[in-house]
Amino acid sequence: MAKYDLVEIFESLQGEGRNMGRPCVFVRFAGCNLACPWCDTDVSCRFSETLDELLNEISGFRAKSVVLTGGEPTLVDAMPEFVAALKERGYWIAVETNGTNDAEWLQFVDYVACSPKSEFPESVALTRADEVRVVASSEDIVGFCRDIRGRIAATDYYVSPCERGGEIDFATAKSVLSQLDGWSLSVQLHKLLGFR
Repeated sequence: MAKYDLVEIFESLQGEGRNMGRPCVFVRFAGCNLACPWCDTDVSCRFSETLDELLNEISGFRAKSVVLTGGEPTLVDAMPEFVAALKERGYWIAVETNGTNDAEWLQFVDYVACSPKSEFPESVALTRADEVRVVASSEDIVGFCRDIRGRIAATDYYVSPCERGGEIDFATAKSVLSQLDGWSLSVQLHKLLGFR
């Protein structure tokens, strides 16, 4: 029986992008295929659960929206079974991905938020998403953003400020946005308001 390697499961509000403020159950999967220098997420496995255990835990929360995040959820082999089981139970499903793996099961979820990394421009495989979010790690990402807009079809395109050592760099994000047409700012509301 397949087990899912996990970092954490918790209920909160979506803190960024078009669905900001939506109550969700966040399922953070362990493991990532990239190593971004500014990443603030520990993706080492803390526990593993079977499909039934995972579904049982999610059912204990009130929210009927689930965000599959990581790490990188498209690397999870048994994800199609999990997605199918969530849909069968009536959940709205969003995925947060770095876009390096165009997994077939993504077509069965309700929302795909892709956050391609400018440090790994050739790794992007996804060609369609609901929203694209690029972290403004430096002012040099303007060209990357323009390139990504041509490679990934999406409804919304966002620039997110980079956080380093607890400081959120809004100045760089603002400068990047001033050079792009059709992009908006996406802040991590949960960090600004101090919730998880």
